[in-house]
Amino acid sequence: MKEFIEFIAKYLVDKPDQVNVSEVVGEKTTVYELRVGDGDLGKVIGRKGQTAKSIRTLLTAGAAKRGKRAVLEILE
Repeated sequence: MKEFIEFIAKYLVDKPDQVNVSEVVGEKTTVYELRVGDGDLGKVIGRKGQTAKSIRTLLTAGAAKRGKRAVLEILE
């Protein structure tokens, strides 16, 4: 999932080399921290948060198939 988030984010931003995804794995929950470069936060969040919502929906669905919970934090 980490690679999937990174792949999507790199195509949304102006500075793809500054995209970084870290993963914190817990027993039942995995937290993904997506960091983007200065000025790219709005591109990942999207208009009215729709892009971020779509990414989170895909992430949640993928994690549910594995019997886990996933959380995505988007940071600048």
